Amino acid sequence: MTLIHFVVLSLTLCAIGVYGVLTRRNLIGILLSVEVILNGANINFAAFAHFRASDPAAGAIFPIFVMAVSGCEMAVALAIIISMYRRKKRLDVYKLEELNG
Repeated sequence: MTLIHFVVLSLTLCAIGVYGVLTRRNLIGILLSVEVILNGANINFAAFAHFRASDPAAGAIFPIFVMAVSGCEMAVALAIIISMYRRKKRLDVYKLEELNG
């Protein structure tokens, strides 16, 4: 396997995630699509660290940072989703108008 294989896999995951964000109406589905995008970025970071970095351990810092940010994002987003569901009893983004400016 070469670097190109991993880049194509990363690009595919990011494209699937963007498609999911743009087409989903459910907040949880959108959140999962964002996670797919972040996983594609993690694969890209790890692949470039493996194939191009002079010190492979230095390239592992970026995926760890992305996973930490992803965990924080999931916790905050799920708290917001649970709060909105308790108030409105639905998770359809087109019917929720609280976030309109």
